[in-house]
Amino acid sequence: MMQAPEHPAGAFVPEQDYAPSRRAEFIADLARAPALLCQAVAGLSEEQLDVRYRNWTIRQIVHHLVDSHVNSYVRFKWTLTEDQPTIKAYDEGRWAALEDSQHGDIQPPLALLEGLHGRWVPLLRSLTEQQFTRTFIHPQTGNSMNLNAALCYYAWHGKHHTAQITWLRERHAW
Repeated sequence: MMQAPEHPAGAFVPEQDYAPSRRAEFIADLARAPALLCQAVAGLSEEQLDVRYRNWTIRQIVHHLVDSHVNSYVRFKWTLTEDQPTIKAYDEGRWAALEDSQHGDIQPPLALLEGLHGRWVPLLRSLTEQQFTRTFIHPQTGNSMNLNAALCYYAWHGKHHTAQITWLRERHAW
C-alpha cells in the first residue's frame, strides 16, 4: 500500500504578509474548519475511525485537532491579556495516546470544535492590527511568535488534518 503523504494539504509555509485581506482569508479558513472536518468524517464506521493515517487513527486526528485548537485559543487569550506571556506547551503525542483520544466518541470533540470556533472566529474578527502583532514566548524554543503567525499556522493546521482524513477516504474509496 502506498505510504500516506506527510502533508496532503501541502507543507506549512509561514507567511510574512499579514495584510488585512490575507488575515481575513485565514480567519475564514478557521470559520470553515469545523464543518469541513464534520464532512470529512461523516458516515465513517467505528472501524474506519480506527484506521491509521501514518501515526494516528482518524479518531485520534479528530481529538488532536480539537485539543490543539483549544490550546491555541487559550494562547490567543493569554497573549491579548498579558504582556508577552510564556505559553504552556503540551505533548500532542501523549495527549493522542490517552484513552479518550484512542477510543472516544468523536461527536463531543466535533461539537467542541464548532463551539470553540464559534467563539474564536468572532474574537479574531474583532482584533486590531496592533493586537495581531502581540507576541507570546514558546517555552520549548524560547522563540517569540506573534498572533499573525499563529493565525496563519492554525488556518493551515485545520486544513492539514482534514486533508489526512480525506486522503484516507479517497484511498479506501469510502
